[in-house]
Amino acid sequence: MNNLTNSSPQNHQAQPNYYQPQPNYYQPQPEDQVSEHFYKTKINGLYYFQAEKFNDERGFFSQVVILPELDKIFGQPFNIKQVNHARSKKNVVRGMHAEGWNKLITVISGKICSVLADIRPDSPTFKQIEYFELGYDHQEKYGNGLFIPQGLANSICVLEGPVSYLYLVDKLYQNRDEKDNLSVNIFDPELNINWPIKKEEMILSARDKQAVSLEEMLKAK
Repeated sequence: MNNLTNSSPQNHQAQPNYYQPQPNYYQPQPEDQVSEHFYKTKINGLYYFQAEKFNDERGFFSQVVILPELDKIFGQPFNIKQVNHARSKKNVVRGMHAEGWNKLITVISGKICSVLADIRPDSPTFKQIEYFELGYDHQEKYGNGLFIPQGLANSICVLEGPVSYLYLVDKLYQNRDEKDNLSVNIFDPELNINWPIKKEEMILSARDKQAVSLEEMLKAK
């Protein structure tokens, strides 16, 4: 297992390459649009959505997702079994998690960098990385979010907190496979992810500090 708290000089020399204040964030393009609100990404099965905000003096209203639209893109019904809400402070990083369910996510307050990695060996986009800046608060006209298919490694990195992260899944947490508790090391050189927060400023859980390498994750699966 890799311990992210290891402070050896050799590890410190390897870390600066992982810090990038402004990653190359995904920008939806007309040619990527697959429906009124959804856009394909460079990762197979991962979709970005935009939801219009109707603003007035009271605040705003937004239809976050129209499920029949998502079902048509996904190719089958997205049957929601559980709705989860995670609250995170500034500089919290959660990841990289690869659960055994499909997930629809949005950030209803605050702002995050969400990094997704395709760690499915049989996928045509294996080891591809995408970066997203997500949050309803920081855009005047649109909110946004992601549909994340089962098996992708996903994360949140809080840029402006507190963040309220809402995610809907199609399996019950209590029925999860214990292997889903494993995290992929956010500094795994095989993925070479650029993070907009310096390592020494990150707030990590014990689970994520004890994350395994991608190679170890795939062996465990």
